[in-house]
Amino acid sequence: MSIAAPHAPLTGSVAVRTGSARPAGTAQTRPASRSRIVPPTLGIIDGPAAAVFRAAAVHGPIYRDDGARMSGASAATVNRHVSAMLSAGLLRERPDLAVSGAAGRPRIPFEVNHEPYLTVGIHIGAIATSVIVSDLRGRILGGVDLPTPPGDSDSALAKVTASARRFVARWHRRRPLWVGVALGGRVDPVAGVVDHARLGWTGARVGEVIGSGFGLPVSVAGQVEAMAASELLLAPQRTESTETRGNDLYFYARETVGVAVAFDGRVHTPAAGPGSIAHLSTGSDVPCECGATGCLEVTVGDRGVLRAAQRAGVLPATATLPPIAALYREARSGSTAAQQILTERAQTLGRAVAVVRDLFNPDRVTLGGQAFTDYPEAAPHVAQALSRGGRAGTTDARITRFGKRVQEHAACVVSLSSLYSNPLATMRKATVRV
Repeated sequence: MSIAAPHAPLTGSVAVRTGSARPAGTAQTRPASRSRIVPPTLGIIDGPAAAVFRAAAVHGPIYRDDGARMSGASAATVNRHVSAMLSAGLLRERPDLAVSGAAGRPRIPFEVNHEPYLTVGIHIGAIATSVIVSDLRGRILGGVDLPTPPGDSDSALAKVTASARRFVARWHRRRPLWVGVALGGRVDPVAGVVDHARLGWTGARVGEVIGSGFGLPVSVAGQVEAMAASELLLAPQRTESTETRGNDLYFYARETVGVAVAFDGRVHTPAAGPGSIAHLSTGSDVPCECGATGCLEVTVGDRGVLRAAQRAGVLPATATLPPIAALYREARSGSTAAQQILTERAQTLGRAVAVVRDLFNPDRVTLGGQAFTDYPEAAPHVAQALSRGGRAGTTDARITRFGKRVQEHAACVVSLSSLYSNPLATMRKATVRV
């Protein structure tokens, strides 16, 4: 079994990424005394307004008959929703692309009115936090990374919010509409509250602190569920007719591990929070803080792999762990020991994916996270282990189409999820003053 390569991988530097940013100015965000927390809708909604807006975002400029064909709605329904979204400022017509017919009015296409607006995505990781600015089509305009602040959750979230506001101020000619936050741990999307053991957060008021700091509606989601949703809504060259029917398994591995499942284009988000594969047994002798040995996360997570490299003498035994890139450099420079460590990690991941795949029996498997994307030389070992485990060869498996930028697009999709599920209602919420 082979693992399909990404259809259109996105690569690039992460540190500070700006697209068409204007000179710094005053951001059009306004602190408010209370937040507006809206649970995200992580998946494809079939309503005609959502379908037409999504078609315009993916394929625009399009004509009204294209909108009817792509959405499955009648011409009258499409006309009604297009007119409403034109009035709301969500769509714009392109008379410069009008096509004159043999009779009647010229056909005028429409597209998402992306230039006046932006949304803000924030991915809070155990080590680094990313702030992402995107337009309404899901195109990332720019981003910046900063260390995740230590300390209590309220203080750390206030610092993240202040840094994010300063970065968003660069786009002073665009109006921010929404904030989306993706992070690990156990997320309550209704209350916007998170328990995050790695950060030492219990009952962290993520939605309240960040939403009130921006004065905008905010949505909060688990990072792996958000990554799975980004494959459905934002992935390049996505085709809804072929890729939303059936079930999808998303398997993530980097510093942490996690899974998400989507059924017919909707990511499953259990009310009690997502399940965990962190303590799935691998058979290794690596001790875990839970008291057992061989748990998946401590075996294949970046920290566990780096410690294995230090024990093997591949990397110096320093008090502070080096970045995982140091191990990749050693492997690529010809270190057999480094290559063996990364091969064992890939094989363990492949076997773990096979176990979870057999549990859910999905139609498609997507592998995301830097454990899969940053060292592609190990991909054949993942594929071989996946083929040998369980139902070999019966599932389409591929690497995420976002390459190294899965965290960015996870945050982006949370900031856009409400708009993509109910564009007119979302626009009203985003523009009301509180």
